[in-house]
Amino acid sequence: MKFSELDIPSNILKTLDKMGYDEMTPVQEMTYPIISGGHDLCALAETGSGKTAACAIPLIQKVDPALNAIQGLVIVPTRELCIQYVAEIHKITARTNVVSFAVYGGFDKEIEIAQLKHGVHILVATPGRLLDYLYSGVVSFSHVKCAILDEADELLKVGFLEDIEFILSCILHKHQTLLFSATMPDDIKTLAHDCLHDPQHISLITERAAPESIEHYFAYLHPKNKQTELIKYLKGEEVEQMLIFCNARHMVDKLFHDIRKDFNNIEFIHAGLSQEKRSSLFRRFKQAKIRYLIASDVAGRGLDFSHVSHVVNWNYPRGNEQYTHRTGRTGRMGRKGKAFTFVTKNDIPNLRDLIHKKKITPCWIGEDPLKENSTHKKRKQRSGKRSFRPHSGKGSRNT
Repeated sequence: MKFSELDIPSNILKTLDKMGYDEMTPVQEMTYPIISGGHDLCALAETGSGKTAACAIPLIQKVDPALNAIQGLVIVPTRELCIQYVAEIHKITARTNVVSFAVYGGFDKEIEIAQLKHGVHILVATPGRLLDYLYSGVVSFSHVKCAILDEADELLKVGFLEDIEFILSCILHKHQTLLFSATMPDDIKTLAHDCLHDPQHISLITERAAPESIEHYFAYLHPKNKQTELIKYLKGEEVEQMLIFCNARHMVDKLFHDIRKDFNNIEFIHAGLSQEKRSSLFRRFKQAKIRYLIASDVAGRGLDFSHVSHVVNWNYPRGNEQYTHRTGRTGRMGRKGKAFTFVTKNDIPNLRDLIHKKKITPCWIGEDPLKENSTHKKRKQRSGKRSFRPHSGKGSRNT
């Protein structure tokens, strides 16, 4: 379905057309009538599926610009998602009088408070900063028509459940609540049950094969050989842009220190940097002014980098979902992408599970440990059978 087929005001439709929004994505097509109809919604949808616009377009149409009050509330887990979300809304509202604004930790509170007092229609926020302004009375939810929880499974992973429930409890009147999540753990089920009223449920997530746009490469090796192999891989690939993921800040720092002399245009990012520095790095990376970015998982979820051709897992991800979100930074919107993951002996069980559940076809650079292990196992089984086979002939009777 095309956006032009919907009952969208012409000023918004012109903006969408300028942004290149023509055909609706599946999540947009499925959720638009539900959101426009005022129903609560619990939706399972992965990042990169177009759900920001799916929420933003009908939400903007609910706002009365003449009413100087917060009418739409969006809660996201990270500062970077906060910035990205409000930027998308800002683009869509370019030909309207709707004011959107983001509040998040690490930014100047005086500037935020001044804007909130001046007037905001759609507020995008991280939970911690939003709680600060609720407790201090800076924000009021008395005119909120719609509240959105985006990346709800990630919100709850970092222990925000009580905070989220408290924030939503501050909206005392009847309103619409939309919950978007990539998975459905028990905490999400609890939140959906407690905070949503007779919700519609949709799911665009199934146990399906990984996106065909991404090729999945793996290298099995001893940890001490990783740096040599990484440099060899980077120099042998035609890289437009690359994200290299590590599991911890100190690993990001060390890898950057170890390989920066071998490459130009390389930077690093993690939560230990100032918000100003992080925002600058993300902006430069999105503008393709940085070619290689070594990152913690602060860059592993929800963020849209259209120029990323390669993703490298320097450390094996902590779980299948983390692998999916990291590698999903490439191969977006039909483009081709490559994911390259270093695998050590301890990672083999998790790798088997990943390949089975995500239906990944692995491409091995060098030794295939899964094939070798399987062959070794069969040899042991055959060897075992010979060892315990009863002997025949005179010798066996005399033993």
